[in-house]
Amino acid sequence: MDVFRLNRDIAQLAVLQRIELADINLKRIRKLFGRYMFSNFFSKYFINVSTIGRNYYKLMRDEFETIQKYLNPGQNILSVGSGIGGLELIIAKEISNIKLNFVEKNYISKKIKYGWDDSNSEAYNSLHLLEKFLTLNSINKEIYKIFDFDKDVLPIKEFDIIISLYSLDFHYNFDLYKNYFKKN
Repeated sequence: MDVFRLNRDIAQLAVLQRIELADINLKRIRKLFGRYMFSNFFSKYFINVSTIGRNYYKLMRDEFETIQKYLNPGQNILSVGSGIGGLELIIAKEISNIKLNFVEKNYISKKIKYGWDDSNSEAYNSLHLLEKFLTLNSINKEIYKIFDFDKDVLPIKEFDIIISLYSLDFHYNFDLYKNYFKKN
């Protein structure tokens, strides 16, 4: 595997989550027309789905290689703010008997806001598209569970590893998760 399978909606969401996946022309369009037009129109109709799938795979493969030495078969992993789950998909393909627990917010803000402050309520994910991405890329539903941070009872169990590339202390203050982590 050297490319992720995506549909147009998943590719758009990937670009909203990771602007570095957009080509130079799409980034220029974003600067010219602003984030609202970019988020709601240009990022949907002016992307090359296969290029996004290939670029996203490369980006997540690099992330995987950074943490690979900490991963072992049979681990129970909590992923906070995984986006569409590219890193976790690679982990599931590379490491046997992994159990994945995704904790995510389930809405896509109309305005994209990078960085965080204590009042940040933005979110950029769809749990439906996360599950669709995992299914399109042949991940067995038995190895993962998806939890809506705002609605579901979050899993209370011991985790071997917690993964958070951008959510934890980038989009959201660490204090938002601190009490949950203490329980686990």
